[in-house]
Amino acid sequence: MLSVFLQASAPQQLSPWQLVVGASPVVQFVLLILVFMMVMCLYIIGAKGIRLKQVTDQSRAFLELFWSEERARNWNAKAMNDIHGQSASYDRSPIATVFRAGYRELARIARTGRPTKGDVENVERALRRAQSAELTRLENKVSFLATTASTAPFVGLFGTVWGVMNSFIAIHGEKSAGLDVVAPGIAEALIATALGLAAAIPAVMAYNYFVRRIRVVDSETAAFASDYLNIIRRHLLVE
Repeated sequence: MLSVFLQASAPQQLSPWQLVVGASPVVQFVLLILVFMMVMCLYIIGAKGIRLKQVTDQSRAFLELFWSEERARNWNAKAMNDIHGQSASYDRSPIATVFRAGYRELARIARTGRPTKGDVENVERALRRAQSAELTRLENKVSFLATTASTAPFVGLFGTVWGVMNSFIAIHGEKSAGLDVVAPGIAEALIATALGLAAAIPAVMAYNYFVRRIRVVDSETAAFASDYLNIIRRHLLVE
């Protein structure tokens, strides 16, 4: 009999899921936004991580192809043709893409005669356009990580404020400040705060990491474009 009384008088335990289900529509909407932001960030982190690994691996392999000892001793149109024929296998490499852009411009110029020093500016512009396009492609969707990192805590804070406000309204309606009145509202408010931080923390860490990696890739691409122009000036242009 005593055990039955103790079970009946024991406070009901609320799980986080029960709090979410019983939360106000505004807090539920805030939680839905935060879950969406978290899922999108996880998708972007996974996809961008795979893409940057492919970029790094293929760029390294293409540079080994481009700077092979045999070709380095004999830069000519045939060597460029051979590299261009093999460059299609490195479709994820920004460096290979920049090379193909320069090669196409050289081929266009060569149809009217052997390239001269006056034509090198056209090749340089083609390389810059390709480099800029590749940088834009690498940065695609990374800005969403920055947006999540900067806004998710405030979205969660809005849910927190709304939950606390509901708790004070409940206190006024029940004419009581007991834990059973204020606890559900405060608990759902804290869930919004926790979810906002859970979305923001990995987003800001991933954003900083990807920005650094993309900056390195862009620097390597710019260095290759400069070396490529020097090869064109020294070996493929008419004085």
